[in-house]
Amino acid sequence: MGTSLRPMRRDAARNLQAVLTAAREVISESGVEASMEQIASRAGVGVGTLYRHYPNKQALVDELVRIILDELISTARAGLEDERGLETFLRAFGRSLARHHGYSAKLFSPGNEKHQLQLNALIAELHTQACAHGRISPDVSFGDVRALMWALRGIVAVTGQNAPDAWQRHLDLHLAALRIEPVPSHRPSITDDQLKRIAEAQKKA
Repeated sequence: MGTSLRPMRRDAARNLQAVLTAAREVISESGVEASMEQIASRAGVGVGTLYRHYPNKQALVDELVRIILDELISTARAGLEDERGLETFLRAFGRSLARHHGYSAKLFSPGNEKHQLQLNALIAELHTQACAHGRISPDVSFGDVRALMWALRGIVAVTGQNAPDAWQRHLDLHLAALRIEPVPSHRPSITDDQLKRIAEAQKKA
């Protein structure tokens, strides 16, 4: 975070929270092209207050991305306490993409590798748990789950504000298909090696 480690005054803490809330709203609506002035105006603070916390817009966007990834990690970790954890996480993932449509692609950009690795490890655990509890077919691979997440990203990116809930029906249909035994496809799923190569390609994009 762009603030010091010293405890902030109560008013400064309120201003920071207002800035983060406004930034999430404005950048979700207008994308990363939104100006710092727009964010400051929405937050009800002077632009100088904004720059005191974050030296530039990139630093602010980086902080928002970190917050979202932390939220997803917390959701995934909590899901390990519930046999429906994978489904709960996927719905939270879709909502997060839709809510932060203007900059959700930044979640998968270089610079967030530590959070991304942690999240992927938790999703793998959720996949294993779902198979063990019969929530999905044992034929469903981790690669299938990752492909479903990519599909959600694509739907949210295309539909945007025009059909903001379209991803929910898509997820409902896929979750129903994942429960069918055996999986109604003879085609191979994405392999671990392919997942690694896809991840490397995303870092270079």
